Amino acid sequence: MGFAIAEEMASRGAGVILICGPVNLETHHPSIRRVDVTSADEMFEVCMEHFPVCDGAVMTAAVADYAPVVSETEKIKRTETNLHIELRPNRDIAAELGRIKKKGQILVGFALESQNELKNAVSKLKTKNLDMIVLNSLKDPGAGFGFDTNKVSILTSDGQVFNYPLKSKQEVAVDIVDRMLDF
Repeated sequence: MGFAIAEEMASRGAGVILICGPVNLETHHPSIRRVDVTSADEMFEVCMEHFPVCDGAVMTAAVADYAPVVSETEKIKRTETNLHIELRPNRDIAAELGRIKKKGQILVGFALESQNELKNAVSKLKTKNLDMIVLNSLKDPGAGFGFDTNKVSILTSDGQVFNYPLKSKQEVAVDIVDRMLDF
């Protein structure tokens, strides 16, 4: 979804900085500057570096909420005992960008929910100081991860809800960018 939105924004004349984790996708538009990261911490740092000078951000990445306290550099050999992994919370990129957002910047988040979809998306919209949130449901066939299609609802901070049918991710990107321009 992030690549489709980046391409759509660039096709409309925007200079785009695309910050992405490990993925086998390529950018095509010359106005897209790609920054590859390999961890949630690195994504946080790069977002914090670039957001203050941007007109806005669209947060499509599904960044893990937690990371291992200790990361092993070598293979862990099999034993007959259980292993325990201690997790620490990752820094919340969207919440931090919402905290430092300046007047005139737009911040769009994504919510992939499996229960209480609308309630959880509205809560995220408010607590992270987002202008818009794009809600995906795990219950919609053909939507979300692993598909070239998506079915979304766009919620705005002024209480509007826009529901869209299943479409290609390129068509969904058009809908999202159109809503951003209306904001």
